[in-house]
Amino acid sequence: MRAIRWVFTAGCMLLAAMAASAELKLPSVFGDHMVLQQKSKVPVWGWADPGDEVTVAFNGQTRRATTDASGEWSVELKSMKHGGPFEMTVSADGESKVFKDVLIGEVWICSGQSNMQWTVAMAGNPEKEIADGNHPGIRLFQVERVTAETPQADCKATWTACNSETIKDFSAVAYFFGRTVHQELDIPVGLIHTSWGGTPSEAWTSRAKLEATPLAKPILERWDAMVADYPAARPVFDKAIGEWNEAARKAKEAGQPEPANKPQAPLAPDNPHRPASLYNAMIAPLVPYAFQGAIWYQGETNAGRAYQYREIFPAMITDWRETWEAKKHPFLFVQLANFMARKDEPGDSAWAELREAQLMTLRLKDTGMAVIIDIGEAEDIHPKNKQDVGRRLGLAALAGTYKKKIEFSGPMYKSMKAKDNEIRVSFTHASGLEARGGALKGFAVAGEDKKFVWADARIEKNTVVVSASGVTIPVAVRYGWADNPDATLYNAAGLPASPFRTDDWPGITIDAR
Repeated sequence: MRAIRWVFTAGCMLLAAMAASAELKLPSVFGDHMVLQQKSKVPVWGWADPGDEVTVAFNGQTRRATTDASGEWSVELKSMKHGGPFEMTVSADGESKVFKDVLIGEVWICSGQSNMQWTVAMAGNPEKEIADGNHPGIRLFQVERVTAETPQADCKATWTACNSETIKDFSAVAYFFGRTVHQELDIPVGLIHTSWGGTPSEAWTSRAKLEATPLAKPILERWDAMVADYPAARPVFDKAIGEWNEAARKAKEAGQPEPANKPQAPLAPDNPHRPASLYNAMIAPLVPYAFQGAIWYQGETNAGRAYQYREIFPAMITDWRETWEAKKHPFLFVQLANFMARKDEPGDSAWAELREAQLMTLRLKDTGMAVIIDIGEAEDIHPKNKQDVGRRLGLAALAGTYKKKIEFSGPMYKSMKAKDNEIRVSFTHASGLEARGGALKGFAVAGEDKKFVWADARIEKNTVVVSASGVTIPVAVRYGWADNPDATLYNAAGLPASPFRTDDWPGITIDAR
């Protein structure tokens, strides 16, 4: 009962309404075609009349519970090996629900913003991917996009088997990740997709965790003020926009340009950027469903606050783990791709600082990162090559979670050593360093003046040696430090090196809140 009580005490009155309905009910995450997590205790929970005895029968196990005064009940199935299909029967007071075609396998939560939301139909080579999308061992659960002021007990979604009809509108990154895991392990995979384009990480984090995170306090204060002001600000805006629309109409009739300074609507309390709003509506309803780990593709919206992201992104990961009381849930995320116009000279970059914040998050145990600095598009924030994104996340899962002996990462900065006018840079995951496409590009060096210039770089075994004419005593190296860098360092596995810097000089987002 602990997880159900947690949702209720957080302020969600939906549970009371469900209990009052006198109907046996389970959250939508339980249904036909679902996947239950293998090799794990499996909570099953729901609502019925107070005092009812509820029986759950599944795969040779029978568990019973009596509902409490709120009508809540929960049981826990013992760990099971992958397999299926099976049926689950849940009964109470003469009423039964039967869930058919249930598999046991690996369940992953897939979340983030628009690059996670981007569908298979919108990704590269969609016709072939959709035609080849018949994988009945992969199951899909797509959470409806809504917001909430308090943690909710349920969401709107259903499980479906993966086929050419269901996959076309599903998350491409989630699907290509799941397909990689499914094909390599040959076991069922359940993908719970819960994402919303353009949203910041703080929207996916609980209010309690944000309040305990110092760098998140300015976000909460700003939003609390906007929410408090909204009832007064909305009618002022409605009047102003009405006047502006009338002036624009008259200007159009007179063949004149529309008026400048169009009024902007105040941010409403149900805005998906509001802290904790998506956690409440799109994460809390999944608790405590058993799952293996999470994949995450987000960061674009937080790029202007990259230093802040160093703290609030790890806080979000920790928050999810604490919510499920599972400290070791694997959390795999995508480092931002290259994007925007390419610069001729080294310089500052908010996107580079966000990538650095993501790189720093690897300090948390059981995390992994897919580097995609080589697949972005200068004019589109949504790279169409979602296949490599999903595959690289899959490599991280296969190596870290499933202990496959494979290379899962490109070169990662380890250390540097300066000698005379050169710096030798060492890496992990450095077997077979090579420059793709010819010359080794993307390195810059600086002296004590902190002015970076492009470096001459050469590979020596598993290191890179850099230098630059005019920098007689180099003290710092940067690689791929730009919105859209020309970065060509790979390892023998064909995986790109992560951008990095060896200095800790203040960046351009250090004071952004």
